[in-house]
Amino acid sequence: MSQRLVAQSMTIGPRTFAWGARTYIMGVVNVSPDSFSGDGLATVDEAVAQARCFVADGADILDVGGQSTRPGAVTSEAGFDEIAPEEEIRRTVPVIERLRAELPEVPLSIDTYKPEVARAALAAGAHLLNDIWGFRRDAAIARIAAEAGVPAVAMHNQRGRPAADVIAGVAEGLRESVRIAGLAGLQRGQLILDPGFGFGWKPEQNIEMLRRLGELRALRLPLLVGTSRKSSIAAVLGDTSMDARAWGTAATVALAIAAGADIVRVHDVAAMKRVALVADAVVRGWQPEAR
Repeated sequence: MSQRLVAQSMTIGPRTFAWGARTYIMGVVNVSPDSFSGDGLATVDEAVAQARCFVADGADILDVGGQSTRPGAVTSEAGFDEIAPEEEIRRTVPVIERLRAELPEVPLSIDTYKPEVARAALAAGAHLLNDIWGFRRDAAIARIAAEAGVPAVAMHNQRGRPAADVIAGVAEGLRESVRIAGLAGLQRGQLILDPGFGFGWKPEQNIEMLRRLGELRALRLPLLVGTSRKSSIAAVLGDTSMDARAWGTAATVALAIAAGADIVRVHDVAAMKRVALVADAVVRGWQPEAR
């Protein structure tokens, strides 16, 4: 099967992303107090200030999230403590409104799997829906994206699913997400796929996923990879500190780019932008005269 992407570009809000030209940086703006990465922001002003820094450091898109998916909670079948949609809206919508007003040139993503939040975020100015369940928990997310004419990220989430060959399991889940999207009227050219690093896999399986990431290019859709600061990196290093995780993230970002990632979702934008520049120079070719 040809691995040429279904669409060579995608418009997300005010920008067009040309797949294959370079790796794009998605900066994580967490407005949840219990974020696993320790970067939760308490106020709208803090979130906007961080977003401004991210853009100055090279972020191409900002991903705003108010629901922590930190694993280990037992109060929900999701594997994390779920908050009410109203609370998630309270956390995220004011941030999106401010960012849309103050950074109109920057595409904004809402990291949510709840239809109520998705609708409120789009009304506030978001340009992209990012669903950690890949529409498999609620197909309404795909319908909302289709109706609004915006693209969406579909992630494979292994939580609660039986063990499987990593890439086979990821590919099967993502194909199901694509099928659901099609039924909802969301075209393939409006989809970005995320293999779900850290969602329901053991550390060794996450590492295998990254090693075999290139196999997912057969799906012929752009890939977003989110390894940033995750516990599998800490397991490899034997060090849970965020500084150590950042160094480990740099390795995973470079390897993901080498395997064909189109977007990397990161917390440490300035450092990972530099990693991406060097990785792109190696993978896509360096043209110093164009700099």
